[in-house]
Amino acid sequence: MSTDFQSARAALGARLRELRVEASLDGKGIAEALGWQRSKVSRLENGKQTPAAGDLDAWAKAVERPDVAGELKGRLVGLETQYRSWRRQLAGGHRARQELGIAESSATQTIRGLEVARIPGLFQTAEYARHAFEANAEFRETPRDVEDSVRTRIRRQETLYEPGRRFRFLLWEGALRVLTCPVEVMAAQLDRLGGLIGLDTIELGVIPFGAQLRRAPTHGFWIYDHRLVIVETVGTEMWLDDADNIALYGRAWEWLAEAAVYGPQARRLIGRARAAMDRR
Repeated sequence: MSTDFQSARAALGARLRELRVEASLDGKGIAEALGWQRSKVSRLENGKQTPAAGDLDAWAKAVERPDVAGELKGRLVGLETQYRSWRRQLAGGHRARQELGIAESSATQTIRGLEVARIPGLFQTAEYARHAFEANAEFRETPRDVEDSVRTRIRRQETLYEPGRRFRFLLWEGALRVLTCPVEVMAAQLDRLGGLIGLDTIELGVIPFGAQLRRAPTHGFWIYDHRLVIVETVGTEMWLDDADNIALYGRAWEWLAEAAVYGPQARRLIGRARAAMDRR
């Protein structure tokens, strides 16, 4: 979790503490008024826990300041705009997040992306996507709307064929070999990937294992025009729209692009990975 996020959550906690003190309540008193454990009050005030919107409504009521509920929830929205919990986003399944992806792709002319351990969703076959959604739902213990999610992901891929759009993606060579699905599914996925090379809307680069790098590809990210960067972690999805982060991730992408191979060379690396599937 980033320092920026921690600082913002700590600032929200300090505001909660300030309101409690102004109401002449100690930690025990507000905990009793809210029907909470004192440990929850402490975690919220010290920025160790992210409150729910309902928690903030209840806090404003307990300190007899219902007028500040909007302010407090505004601060929370500021946190969640950048740092979106996967548990909250996937509470009803994966389809809603895929629909959001369609909206973002439709509003974007150029998407630059880096993936280090998987095939980008825009390039996935239905079977590869199906295994990804099933595994993610099991891991996160979220509803399994797998078939709806697969259909929505495939529908998102229609943007690949729209004139005027650009999809500039980099894949670490390892992404061609990581098996999170049966071998035959990965083999078909690699066939699909090789077939996309040469499409006029797609620029696909592969970063070979032995390439000389100015910066290691530590994690994946997607850049939407010059307005948004989306980064996934195990627990959250970060939506970064400030100029400094957009420039930083843009520079990371450019540095990695220097080491990538394209066209026939990229197709050869994909072909080697595909041949390795046949030998299993």
